[in-house]
Amino acid sequence: MTTQSFKRTDTNQCWLLVDAKDKTLGRLASNLVPILTGKNKAEYSPNADLGDYVVVINARSINVTGQKLTQKKYFKHSGYPGGIKLKTLEKLLESSPEEVIKRAVSGMLPKNKLGRKMLSKLKVYENSEHPHQAQNPEKIDI
Repeated sequence: MTTQSFKRTDTNQCWLLVDAKDKTLGRLASNLVPILTGKNKAEYSPNADLGDYVVVINARSINVTGQKLTQKKYFKHSGYPGGIKLKTLEKLLESSPEEVIKRAVSGMLPKNKLGRKMLSKLKVYENSEHPHQAQNPEKIDI
């Protein structure tokens, strides 16, 4: 018996469309990660990027549970002393709701070149319009 290792050319990558309206943030992100990594396919290989492209629409209408809107904070540091900038989830949802979903998914992906490549296949839009009509994304329900 031999273990077969798959390459990107051996599999078929498709485009999927996910509607985030009234979905919980963490549950949505944990359902997107296996699709981006390719773990939902029989040809999964941990050293290759075999996942599908995912287009998420209606990011502005995502839900969170509990008091996360006011208590969850996102940190960014400029590198200078006293350079911490923080925003609550509520403020980040107002300014850029796409960033909230991208950060939730990137926290669940590997922290290396392969993880950054997988994250680049995630396209998030705050409304129901997106520029990927030519790829004919298949709508899936999560």
